[in-house]
Amino acid sequence: MSLILGVDPGSRKMGYGIISHEGNKLTYIASGVVRIPKSMLASDCLADRLKVIFDSLSEVIEHYQPQEFAIEHVFMSKSASSALKLGQARGAAIVAAVNQGLPVAEYEARKVKQAVVGTGAADKIQVQHMVKALLALPKAPPEDASDALAVAICHAYAFSALVKQAGAKKFRRGRIV
Repeated sequence: MSLILGVDPGSRKMGYGIISHEGNKLTYIASGVVRIPKSMLASDCLADRLKVIFDSLSEVIEHYQPQEFAIEHVFMSKSASSALKLGQARGAAIVAAVNQGLPVAEYEARKVKQAVVGTGAADKIQVQHMVKALLALPKAPPEDASDALAVAICHAYAFSALVKQAGAKKFRRGRIV
């Protein structure tokens, strides 16, 4: 069994989702959204936002003890300034994972959608619906948390494919046996 922490990065709010992956079985563990306080958004102090992201994800990692960390790649946004802030937020999340000794995997948004929905052009509602179905949830999680769970699911599928390619029968603690 492997616990995977998936992250949907953002500089104002960052979704996270944790799933358990064993064989072909995916199990929902937890999810949520790290929200930057409105007072920090008004002051536009990026360093304080990055600290909130780092501290919050570090807490999640310490509490749930995942073995894998997966995050969405930065996509081109409307402005260079937004893309830079998003990249820095991703960096804070990645450093939180690396500080806890987690291996980091990165996936493009289209690859995540392809893995979860079956098409890289899926919209957010389709992703939410499939995350709900794949994890047998009673209702769809919030959008950012759902996107993070989709990243974790994508990572689980990618890891399973590697196990099959290696010819192994199973894997334990993130290792192929």
